[in-house]
Amino acid sequence: MKDELRGLPADLAATVGRYLVAAELASDPEQAYRYARAARRLAARIGVVREVNGITAYQTGRWAEALTELRAARRLTGRGEHLALIADSERALGRPDRALELVHSDDAKRLPRAAQIELRIVESGIRRDQGLADAAVLALQVPELADGRLRPWSARLFYAYGDALLAAGRPEAAREAFSRAVVADEDEETDALARLDELDGISVEDLEDIDDDRVDGEDEDDSVDEDDSVDEDDSEDEDDSEDEDDEDDFDEDGDEDEFAADDYPDDDDDDLNEGGEPDDVGEAGDDQEDLADRSEKSVGGTAEGNGPEPEVAADGDDSQPGNRLFRSRSRWRVMMCCPAV
Repeated sequence: MKDELRGLPADLAATVGRYLVAAELASDPEQAYRYARAARRLAARIGVVREVNGITAYQTGRWAEALTELRAARRLTGRGEHLALIADSERALGRPDRALELVHSDDAKRLPRAAQIELRIVESGIRRDQGLADAAVLALQVPELADGRLRPWSARLFYAYGDALLAAGRPEAAREAFSRAVVADEDEETDALARLDELDGISVEDLEDIDDDRVDGEDEDDSVDEDDSVDEDDSEDEDDSEDEDDEDDFDEDGDEDEFAADDYPDDDDDDLNEGGEPDDVGEAGDDQEDLADRSEKSVGGTAEGNGPEPEVAADGDDSQPGNRLFRSRSRWRVMMCCPAV
């Protein structure tokens, strides 16, 4: 490309070159065609510019324009590598005889093998248009079909051969050809895989249904997992709440014991006599001494004459605050040491 653009001024050559590269890299055929047309407006007498214009016109279905541009490029460059595109444009314009003349011309025989295979593919299409299905298959039966080697153009050859076999009523052989095309088509230039699925009875709608079912199943699994997670969280929250309630109850009990002990710090000492024994143990002796004292006292008062002796509360009498507190504290101790079942 650089050699052909050297005849242009440097600035113009750079601009034309950028348009040509953009046309080659564009994924949209229409956008590529517009880039090529922009380059043609700047350098219409450059062979590579006309060549790129012819290719982009062919890719967008502009058959007459493609034919004109490719013929001009052939005259300017002397190259015939795009002869297959010229022949196929003649075929698309309804002139199969002119197309066949190009396929079997002397120029075609001097072309590289890749260009010759492209011409064979064009001839096979022409024969199918003519209703000659067996002739279409025969046009593609070249040694490269069975030598086991893969070439850059092998995918297109296998694909065209599968098409011809399918038109000839040989679906099993066509399936094998499309399978070989899938293996050879690493760049996915053809739709061989879709054709193979069509022969196997698999449609795009079936694949979409399978994907939808898989997605629905994953959504259900996620929903079940989320429900299980929520249940586990709720269970943990309930356990934590119960533990907190138990701790609160324990704290309340402890606080009551501390309150009782703080208010009456000397009760435990009072409950023990000087010998370190509980008052209950010595009550019998005390009662006998009290009876003896009473017999000696006068009915109306004490020996000192200070009025009546206060009555001593019975063991089971809870009217005295000390007894009530003692029994209450005893019950708390029993509950803390031996909780109710």
